[in-house]
Order: sequence, then structure tokens, then C-alpha cells
Amino acid sequence: MKLFVNDLTVMDFSYLCPQRGMVGESWIVDIILDGGLNEESMVQDFGIVKKELKRVIDDYVDHKLVVPAEYHGTKVVHQEEQERVSVDFEFANDQHIHLYCPPEAYAFVYSEQVDKQSVNAYLKEVIAIHLPENVQSVEITLRDEEIPTPFYHYTHGLKKHEGNCQRIAHGHRSKVLIYENGEESLALQQAWAERWADIYIGTREDLVSVKALSHSLGLSDDDYFAFKYESSQGVFEMAIPKSVCEIIETDSTVECLAQYIYDEIKTENSNLIEVRAFEGVGKGAIVRDE
Repeated sequence: MKLFVNDLTVMDFSYLCPQRGMVGESWIVDIILDGGLNEESMVQDFGIVKKELKRVIDDYVDHKLVVPAEYHGTKVVHQEEQERVSVDFEFANDQHIHLYCPPEAYAFVYSEQVDKQSVNAYLKEVIAIHLPENVQSVEITLRDEEIPTPFYHYTHGLKKHEGNCQRIAHGHRSKVLIYENGEESLALQQAWAERWADIYIGTREDLVSVKALSHSLGLSDDDYFAFKYESSQGVFEMAIPKSVCEIIETDSTVECLAQYIYDEIKTENSNLIEVRAFEGVGKGAIVRDE
């Protein structure tokens, strides 16, 4: 007997890619449980499936940085006494992304690349531990939201957040809807999709010199932005090429990002503007001329 749950959850996370660097992503999760009926004549109660398996997926992937541990350009050092993990990642054109964070900030996939196949295998392993005895197997489908209009992949960290959004490198695949004088503007949407393709959005007050990081690895302030902040889960540090960053003066909540896009457009556009910025799937913020 098979029990299916579509749209179980949305995983919002970022991952490290040998070609693209740091990529914000949002994947919708569908699952199928295969097993015999329990004493309630069910494979599993839907309420339990939705609550418990969603919790497992959220704990292991959601709002984390997923690292391809077997990629030759990945170097990981676990510093147990400091309760920190150092990750140095080399990607296109000898660029580096360096992080020094609490272990909860990462998920390590034992593959040369992070993709739906490798993350699916990782999730199957961790979910198997939490399945009841009558369930023999689980099928997982990871899929993108269908977005017919322009979208971008962005990564950020929200140090003031009391939950997992405080992690310095988690992200989203997000559409953006922009209206000009009441009409949808594909040109403006495309411009922002290109501007924020695989971008890290950093807050200026979190910037420090590369030398202020616990491990600078010989990186230069000329080519790299360094970020450091402390929140309830610990101290987060990162160095990332300036070429893949945009620095803003505010926090990088979706409310602030919607306002930022609106303000940037209005500097050279006197038309009536409305911005609908999404944070992953089905949620976001609206800023518009009143």
C-alpha cells in the first residue's frame, strides 16, 4: 500500500556549485510511503506524516548551506572544541567561498555535486531512521516551482532572526513581479533576474575586513567581501567574491528587499511602480506607489 503527500514542505536553502558558486534554492517536496497497514488500518496518519517528516526535512536541509563533500575543491575542518566548522570552497576561475560557522549551518552531501539526485539520496537516509516499522520505503520527489516569468536565486543571512534564518548562507529561488503604470513589466523583471542571478545579498553593517575573520586564507579585501556577526546560534563568518555580491544598507528580509528594488527603480523611473518580491514559494512582500 502506498500513501502519498504532495507539497509536504518547501526546502529553502543554498548550495555550493563548482560552476556557479553559492546558489539560493527552493525545492518543493512530495513523498510516497510504501508499507503495510498499521493497527489503525493506515500506512501512517496524515497528521503525523505532515508533522514528523516535515520536521526531519527541515532539520536536515532547510535554511542550511548544502556542501558537496566529495568535490575536489571542498575543504572541511571540524573544530569540535570551538563547536565550529570551517568550509573552504573553490569554484570557477579560482574563486573561493570561505565560511566559519556553527555545525548547524551546514548539510554535507557525500557527492561531487549538489543536485536533486544527491539531495534525494541524503534525505532518504535520514528519513529512514524516523519511519515506523510498518513502512518499508519512502519515495521523495524534489521539484522546482513552475515560474513562467523571470526569477533569481539569492542567498542571505538574517542575524536578528530568532530561528534558522539567522544562518549566514541560506537562500531562495524567487520570482519577482514588477508593475509599471498597472502593467506587468517583463523588462524590469528580467533586469532584476539578471542582476540577482546567484547573488549574495549582504548588509553593510555586517562587513568586516578579511583580516578580522578567524581564518582569512590569504584572501584580499580588494577582491572579497567579508561578513561576520553573532546571533543566538553563535558566530557566523564568511568571505565571498565581491563579483557575486550586492551590498544593501538594511537587513535583507524580503520586506527590505522589496523596498530596495522599488527604491532602485524609482531613482530613474517616474511611472507608478509596484514590486512583489517573493521569498521562495508562495510568500513575499509588496511595495507600491500609493
